[in-house]
Amino acid sequence: MSIEASIPSNDKRGKAFVINQYQFKTVVSSIVPLPIENVDTDQIIPARFLKATTREGFGENLFRDWRYTQNGSTNSEFVLNKNDYSGTILVGGKNFGSGSSREHAAWAVFDYGFRVVVSSFFADIFKNNALNNKLLPVQVTDGFLDKIFSVTRKNPKSELKVDLENQTITIIETGESEKFDINPYKKTCLLKGYDDIDYLINMKDKIEVFEKERTF
Repeated sequence: MSIEASIPSNDKRGKAFVINQYQFKTVVSSIVPLPIENVDTDQIIPARFLKATTREGFGENLFRDWRYTQNGSTNSEFVLNKNDYSGTILVGGKNFGSGSSREHAAWAVFDYGFRVVVSSFFADIFKNNALNNKLLPVQVTDGFLDKIFSVTRKNPKSELKVDLENQTITIIETGESEKFDINPYKKTCLLKGYDDIDYLINMKDKIEVFEKERTF
C-alpha cells in the first residue's frame, strides 16, 4: 500500500487543520469490499454518535451497527473485522451515502483511515461532503465495479491504483482501467490541500489586481 500525498507532521493546530492540509495525488492500496447497495448515512455513522462537533473519533463508530452485535461483541462476519481485508480504499455497492445530509458520515470514513471510496453511484450530498473533507469519491461503471468485487473475491490482497491527476482507477492485477469524473475546482483543492478559504487566499494577488482594474 502506498499513498502519494503530503500531510504536515509538525503542525500543532489539531487534526481538523491537518485534514484540510492533506494533499491527494495517488493511492495504491488493497481494498475493503462492501458489496451492499443503498448504504445510507445512518448505517455509516448511526445518529446516536453525532453529538460531537469536531471530526476526531468518528472512525471508532464507522458502521457501528454492522461491526458489533446488539450485546456489543464483535461481528466476525463483517468485512472490517476480517483480517483478510485491509487498505485505504473502501469499495461500496451502488447508491453509497444516501439518506440524511450528515457530514459526520464523511468524517467517520476518513477518520477510520480510508482515503478513497469507490461506488457506481453516490448520493450527491455525501459526495460533496466527502470532497470537502479530503475523501475522494470515485464513481465507476456498474461493470467495472463488478470486476473489482470479482478480483477481490479471488484475491483479497488485490490492489487498486487511484490517480487523481489523470483521473484514472486501475485494477493492478488485471491492468484494467477506467476514467472517473471530478469537479475541476474540487480536484485542484485536493491536489493542493486547499479548503475553500485556502483557495481564495491563493488567488489574493489576482483578486487585488481585479479590484484595482475595476471602474465604478
